[in-house]
Amino acid sequence: MLGGFHVIDMIVMLFFFILLIYLVSKFAWGPVVNMMQKREEHVANEIDAAEKSRAEAEKASKEAVEQLKQTKQEAQKIIEDAKNAGTKQEEDIIASAKNEAERIKQAAQEEIQNEKDKAIQALQDQVASLSVLIASKVIEKEISAQDQDKLIEEYIKEVGEEQ
Repeated sequence: MLGGFHVIDMIVMLFFFILLIYLVSKFAWGPVVNMMQKREEHVANEIDAAEKSRAEAEKASKEAVEQLKQTKQEAQKIIEDAKNAGTKQEEDIIASAKNEAERIKQAAQEEIQNEKDKAIQALQDQVASLSVLIASKVIEKEISAQDQDKLIEEYIKEVGEEQ
């Protein structure tokens, strides 16, 4: 006995403590360390996967922004092309309408001139026939001044009735 401690008890306790450390290191420590290493690898893999996912998401986001920008540019170009085509079509329609109006105007002027020429010709024919008629009446009888005035009035009356 050494100051209230039994040496044999201490040796037995030391033996069992060493035995416990041996058994723990043999059967429990290895699996716990392996489990901790696996857990550490798993966490590291998860961190790597999360980093890759973040990088891929960032890349996809940049691609989406670029694609959206390109789509907006294409849409703007389509709108601009449509405006240009509309303007050209408007100009073509206006030019066509002007040409058609000019053609109609020209045809109307030609028709007016033809009708005018016909009217003048008809009037000339009437004047000629009335002149012949008057001349024949003059030849048929000798006329006095009063008869001549009467004949001119009849002629003017006939011309007025035919118009």
